[in-house]
Amino acid sequence: MTIQVLENLKVATISDDSVSYGLIPDGAIAIEGKKIAWCGQRMDLPGKFHDWPRHDLKRALVTPTLVDCHTHIVYGGNRASEFEMRLNGSSYEEITSRGGGIHSTVRETRRLSVEQLVTKALPRVDALISEGVGAIEIKSGYGLDIQTELNMLRAARQIADCRRITVRTSFLGAHVTPGEYRNRPNQYLYEVCIPTLNRACEESLVDAVDGFCESIAFSADHIDQLFDHAQTLGLPVKLHAEQLSNCGGTQLAAKYGALSADHLEFANEEDVRSLSESGTVAVLLPGAFYALKQLTKPPVSLFREYNVPVAVATDCNPGSSPLNSILMSMNLSCVQFDLTPQEALSGTTNVAASALGLQDTGRIESGLDANLAVWDVESPAELAYYMGFNPLLERMYEGEFDSACQSADRSVAAIA
Repeated sequence: MTIQVLENLKVATISDDSVSYGLIPDGAIAIEGKKIAWCGQRMDLPGKFHDWPRHDLKRALVTPTLVDCHTHIVYGGNRASEFEMRLNGSSYEEITSRGGGIHSTVRETRRLSVEQLVTKALPRVDALISEGVGAIEIKSGYGLDIQTELNMLRAARQIADCRRITVRTSFLGAHVTPGEYRNRPNQYLYEVCIPTLNRACEESLVDAVDGFCESIAFSADHIDQLFDHAQTLGLPVKLHAEQLSNCGGTQLAAKYGALSADHLEFANEEDVRSLSESGTVAVLLPGAFYALKQLTKPPVSLFREYNVPVAVATDCNPGSSPLNSILMSMNLSCVQFDLTPQEALSGTTNVAASALGLQDTGRIESGLDANLAVWDVESPAELAYYMGFNPLLERMYEGEFDSACQSADRSVAAIA
């Protein structure tokens, strides 16, 4: 078992609400195997760790690895042509009604094998890892038939075998109704969606059940039937809710004690109150807001007023959020939605972990997983401040640094 002490560092533990970022200005972290054995002021390092091997981080900032709690990162093709159409005046809803949008990605995804899906997704996953991400959620939803939905989930599981990253899968069979079931959502739900969910459970492919509750997708009544079935399978739920209109999705998510309700641009005060009572995380997706040129912002001030935990994610997908940067998501959440940098960092660490039901990551404290990101910055606010710049020096996953970036040194002396 590897033992080591990281020292000469600033550490944002994200564990102490009474201190900004839970910041320890001169800290040390003891790592034993895959776990954090101790974290605190360097001068308070217990004697039992004094003889452990030391790693000098040269005053770098250490945070938990970041968590991207909402992605559609497994898919086929791209929708650059629809991006062009939107810029020429077509709306997201108009494109969808003409067979574009999610339907076009479904056609491309159905053509790919599990191995091809993994191959297409890995560069996108690698981009997140390079920004200090240690856990991601991956949704299905671009198959909308039994075989492709299962293949997407199988591909997601394989990604966790190919890369040093935690993957949580969400079954999104209720994304939209496929063309072959046009105007027959209830029939699709019982002939394809629910049977696929049952198969996915038999193969241990699914960690949560998701749905798209929207006028162009499924009604709250349809999602209610799906979530009722998920409950019988013992699976937690989460929901795309109130992105383009208010369709009652947030209330439904709260009714089922959902892990998260995501988007929420059109959520009202009653919706927010329900989230507060259910303990459901509000997940903000500024990439989609930006790409779709939306004007109605999620009610961040109400989230604060009602103490609703707020997470931030990329929503990485080929249509409404072709965004592969969690750092840019943090910046956009501050600039567009008026989050503070501290809320953005918490929203991509401990709150995002809660949105996935992860208990052992997202904070730096004794007993949790040793998943750490080391940054070449003076203060945590810089992580949300920069646009298009990645200050990651090292990433530790389960107690081991990634060899590709281990011991990086960006000093002038090193370059000379």
